[in-house]
Amino acid sequence: MTQAMNDRELKLDRMRYVKNTASSRLCYLAILLNVLYFVSIYKSDVGSWYYQILVGGSIVYNLLFMLITFLASEGVKNYQKNFVWPLFILGALQIVRIFLLPTQAHQATVKVGGEEVIVMQTAQYIRCIIYLAGSAACLILAGVINQRKASALRRHIGNIGKEAA
Repeated sequence: MTQAMNDRELKLDRMRYVKNTASSRLCYLAILLNVLYFVSIYKSDVGSWYYQILVGGSIVYNLLFMLITFLASEGVKNYQKNFVWPLFILGALQIVRIFLLPTQAHQATVKVGGEEVIVMQTAQYIRCIIYLAGSAACLILAGVINQRKASALRRHIGNIGKEAA
């Protein structure tokens, strides 16, 4: 057996005892980016535009997003493959969110003090897109990493069982 194969087998065997921190930390980063988005949106107070059902739904979604992502981060620590799809779905939903509240707020105007004012300025809009896209990328990458590592670990454990028999 070559040194490279030995190192790879050792790395795989080590995964049985070490947590998947890469995927887990990417989930935490996704939550942080979502919080930054959340704060950016909800600190805005331009007229009464933000007092609508879409914003209420967004608040509920943010809470569910953070809960599910945190639960998924705990699952991927242990190389559980069943958390890959929720991460992919949440990542896709983060991308969809770009076209909902931020886009509508950026295109909307309200009268404040007799003047037409854009609800969300371009700089804030770009920040929101970066936060949501970054969050989506982190979730999808966390899912991909967990899928690869979990599959490799399962194959390795299966090989250990075959060698022992």
